[in-house]
Amino acid sequence: MVVLAASICTRGGKPIISRQFRDMSRSRVEVLLSSFPKLISSNSQHTSIETDSVRYVYQPLEDLYMILITNKNSNILQDIDTLHLFSRLVTDMCGSATSMTASGALGGAGMYGKIGSGRVDERQVLRLSFELLGAFDEVIAMGYRENVSLMQIKNTLEMESHEEKIQEIIERNKEQEAKEELKRRAKQLEMQRREATRRGVPASNFGAQMAAGGPGGFASVQQQAPATVHRENLGADRSGTGSTGALLAKPFKGKGMQLGKKAKTTSILGDAGAAAAAAAAASEAANEAASASAPAPVGSQSAATIASTRTPSASAAASDPSSLLPPISREAVHILVRERISLQADRDGSVTSMELKGDLEVRISDPALAKVRLSLADTAALSGGDAAMNWKTHPHVDKAQWSAGKVIALKDANKSFPVNQTLGVLRWRNTALGKDESNVPISITCWPSPNTEGGAEVTIEFNTDALETSAPDAVLRGVSLIIPLPATLADPALDVAIGEVAVGEAHVAEEGDALIWLLGDELRAGESGSLEFTVSNGVEGEDVSSFFPVQVDFWGESTIGKVQVASIVSTANDSNVSFSQQSILSPESYHVG
Repeated sequence: MVVLAASICTRGGKPIISRQFRDMSRSRVEVLLSSFPKLISSNSQHTSIETDSVRYVYQPLEDLYMILITNKNSNILQDIDTLHLFSRLVTDMCGSATSMTASGALGGAGMYGKIGSGRVDERQVLRLSFELLGAFDEVIAMGYRENVSLMQIKNTLEMESHEEKIQEIIERNKEQEAKEELKRRAKQLEMQRREATRRGVPASNFGAQMAAGGPGGFASVQQQAPATVHRENLGADRSGTGSTGALLAKPFKGKGMQLGKKAKTTSILGDAGAAAAAAAAASEAANEAASASAPAPVGSQSAATIASTRTPSASAAASDPSSLLPPISREAVHILVRERISLQADRDGSVTSMELKGDLEVRISDPALAKVRLSLADTAALSGGDAAMNWKTHPHVDKAQWSAGKVIALKDANKSFPVNQTLGVLRWRNTALGKDESNVPISITCWPSPNTEGGAEVTIEFNTDALETSAPDAVLRGVSLIIPLPATLADPALDVAIGEVAVGEAHVAEEGDALIWLLGDELRAGESGSLEFTVSNGVEGEDVSSFFPVQVDFWGESTIGKVQVASIVSTANDSNVSFSQQSILSPESYHVG
């Protein structure tokens, strides 16, 4: 069967939308559709009409017609089956669009998330014209029916993103952390207010200092004269029964309002806490020390933010991981293979999900070599083989040559690849890895053991044993682990004791919200190591969730998918073309716990 065009028109033959799958001019389609109503017989039971040149296969859609224009030699049964698929697709999309706004507001799946029952009319079709035309292209390619079902088309159009879901979860966690930080700062502020009262600072003066901005704000805090403290106030102060030496020894750090600087989530409480600490110190010199440059609120940054600012190569890797690759002598044709891994593991290191994505990019600097075809090497060594790979080629790539032998060539042999431009010609995705740990670049286990004093002993272990089988020559570079610390630690710099470090070095982040373990510049297959550290407080009972998730960052020049270009041939004279090739593997999300 050959479908020339798929159209939706009114009862009078007025075209609303039409998608041509073969070379047909707009005027030709308009003439065919305008003559269509004149060919329909009022008492006819058929859904197809033939003329001297084409065949109409149609179905009424309320006040409209869904029409397929085919050649006369096409299979009428297949045409009718295709027509039914088009009709169901249009009905479902127009119906679900009726509830799109409501479902979007409720966090639903959006337009294609569920089948609705809206009316199919001209206004609705025009509003969804681009979406409908995109759906038509999923059904018919170059005039031929694709082997797809309605559900497959809906899933494709939905464009659900696993990475977007993970990002939403991270954002929700950040909001929850900010709320917890707000409560903790409020509690700390109340304790310092009581301490200031106990030290003899009246409540009115304390409030005035807060309004003045405290140290570093618009107004300087004046030293307050001691005031009389009544016995009943001391009796009512519940915090007076505890030790306040530690609280006064290290006053709460914070900054006042600063013009031109974006406020963080807990900046208001931070400013108030700084003013309280200044009042408790009761000297201008102590105030200046307390108002020194303060770190960001504990727990207010996500692990991704920590990684991007404090690991050796994370800043470059976040924007373009390929910038980490060592320079090489490039040929006129250069190939770059980018591969990204998303992995989620349990706290004991067991893999719960793993996904692989990749891109193949071509850059040609010599116009004489712009007409080439690329042949890929075999990828059967990967878990699941070549069948597990979901390939997507560039729209200008010849699908026939690709399907026949994994050859990347342009559809039009007279055209050439762009010169001095990087062009992505191939994408792939492998979700069949599942829980297969044989392809895990680095395995992490975290063992927190809480004690009876509100602290915990934590042991982190890593190994690259899986690389010995999958990629024995692989080298992981810039490996770093970021272990979150409890947000309720009184002083991370003093309350975290780092013990034995078998490989690399470890330190507490300046912000105090994480411990960073740098494993060195190179990590080879079969290596392992461990890190032990202790926190003296901040752990509530047996709950050790504050040490998770552990984030892993690295990059390497050996990919898991083993996608490589085997040869490049000039289409002008069928001669082999010299080329250079680089590969890079980096994590898109790599979390443990």
